[in-house]
Amino acid sequence: MNKEELTLPGYSQSAIQTHIPENTVATDDNVTESDENLERGNWSSKADYLLSMIGYAVGLGNVWRFPYLAYKNGGGAFLIPYVIMLALTGMPLFFLECSFGQFASRGPVAVWKAVPIMQGVGITMVLISALVTIYYNCIIAYSLFYLFASFQSPLPWSDCFSWWGADETCSKTSKGPLCNITLDNGYFEIVNSTWLQANNETCVNGSEIDVPHQGPSEQYWDKVALRRTSSIDETGNIVWYLALCLLLAWLIVGIALSKGIKSSGKVVYFTATFPYVVLIILLIRGATLDGAYKGIEFYIGSQSDISRLSDAEVWKDAATQIFYSLSVAWGGLTALSSYNKFHNNCYSDAIIVCIVNCATSVFAGFAIFSVLGHMAHIQDKLVSEVAKSGFGLAFIAYPEALSQLPVAPFWSILFFFMLVTLGLDSQFATIETILTTLMDQYPKSLQSKRFYLTIGSCLIFFFLGLTCVTQAGIYWINLLDHFCGGWGIIVAAVVELIGISWIYGVNRFVKDIEMMIGEKSWIFWLWWKLCWFFISPCLLAAILIWSFVTFVPPIYGSVQYPAWGTALGWCMIIFCIIWIPIVAIVNIVQAEGSSIFQKIMKTSKPTPDWGPYLKQHRGERYSNKHESKQTTMSEMAKV
Repeated sequence: MNKEELTLPGYSQSAIQTHIPENTVATDDNVTESDENLERGNWSSKADYLLSMIGYAVGLGNVWRFPYLAYKNGGGAFLIPYVIMLALTGMPLFFLECSFGQFASRGPVAVWKAVPIMQGVGITMVLISALVTIYYNCIIAYSLFYLFASFQSPLPWSDCFSWWGADETCSKTSKGPLCNITLDNGYFEIVNSTWLQANNETCVNGSEIDVPHQGPSEQYWDKVALRRTSSIDETGNIVWYLALCLLLAWLIVGIALSKGIKSSGKVVYFTATFPYVVLIILLIRGATLDGAYKGIEFYIGSQSDISRLSDAEVWKDAATQIFYSLSVAWGGLTALSSYNKFHNNCYSDAIIVCIVNCATSVFAGFAIFSVLGHMAHIQDKLVSEVAKSGFGLAFIAYPEALSQLPVAPFWSILFFFMLVTLGLDSQFATIETILTTLMDQYPKSLQSKRFYLTIGSCLIFFFLGLTCVTQAGIYWINLLDHFCGGWGIIVAAVVELIGISWIYGVNRFVKDIEMMIGEKSWIFWLWWKLCWFFISPCLLAAILIWSFVTFVPPIYGSVQYPAWGTALGWCMIIFCIIWIPIVAIVNIVQAEGSSIFQKIMKTSKPTPDWGPYLKQHRGERYSNKHESKQTTMSEMAKV
């Protein structure tokens, strides 16, 4: 029997015969004759794909969030829950999404032809990615601004310079505490702690004076870089130099993606590897500084506390960091993997990228804390007093530490250039996810207009991002990050696992993967099946519930958000995830069947054109030994 004459479960005979014409020709100028897929194109090489995936997974969070979480949650002991959560949620989801996209050669929305009732999951992923990409490029714009500002000596944030507007509250050292005391002659006098110690006096309760104080790097961040207003209610003006940096960031993204994966796959050879060069240089320099050992000890040494593992918050932090660090459930892994050749070993790719990503997080911690340890040493402070996370680390604490090094501009240029490249890699993949989704939906009209679609999309996102470079922009960025980068992604991940493992069928999915990478033993698949079907969705559901229970309204520094700001955040999340039930209902209503049950069953089965994108791969599920006994849909769907 000819393989093409088989009626495969889930793949109709008509789909096998007509899905891709025999004489398919490239419809995109960026597709070459060497590509296996002449309609969508493929990665030029395995290295292009791996570096793009590493660049997507390794982002700003590896540098400015993981080290902070490690010292906060028990130092070296934090690696235990971190590795466990990598095995239970990170790797299984990463492997699942890479396999899903590669098997069908479709993006995060079109790939759900496997389970039409779940197609809203892909829409949710794309919408969240679109919201995130708006503010993420603004962070790259901040990094570009600091990069350009670093070409000065001394660095502008190294001291309270009047030329950039430092006021009386700016000081390299704390001015307090001050005390209002009554002298013997009845007069009042304000004195500092040094005077009190010299005169053997104490400050009576109620007479302390709180002196406003900002370090130069903190005040430079607020007054110069952001020109920050007092709250999100006070929008202010567009900060013109941040707007120009944002435009530059979008131009870089647009140019890099102008030819799709053919151009971005070459750019990542630099953007994905350069951060490692900088981290190595910073680590070597940091290790030679006085006090560096204090930072390293604080990171994983003396602060290591096994007892912290009994705290549920530690496990929650480990799981969320793994989940967000690997960029699962954003749609990008599916989109990037959809350009792989059909028989690419997606399993080994997933393992490599996951290990590299997590190792980068640990390694970055040494580079960060060695320099922070030096800063704490010369300021005679505890490392905990200078260690921060997020914006506070990237644009306040670490720049201040670098400003105290010899040849400070050089180290500052390296650091901020590293942040730019880290951000651009992730941004490339996020925009590619959106573009792939659009081209999958309208292949005939958009495939040949890739360049114009890319530039047009970048311009639209630039204008949408202008709100984030106003004087209240940081509040908008923080609000978007707090909501859009959180619950919606976890919801999408849980539903994705349910859709593939419970509805499509975990055994059928395993057979699909074996078509690509070859058959594996049941022992090999036991762990992955268990994670996909039960462990991963249960853990993610627990994290989701925990996050809701412990929800606190967003806050930036000491500034509280108004009620409408929090309400807007919830509205954004609801707007993204509401498409999961909406699309499910629409597909059920439009499905064939005389009852609701029949309609639900119809939309829970693959569409006629579901399967490998190319005709030559559609009969490969069955080798000769399978032809004598075809596996039915019900058998394949069993767990």
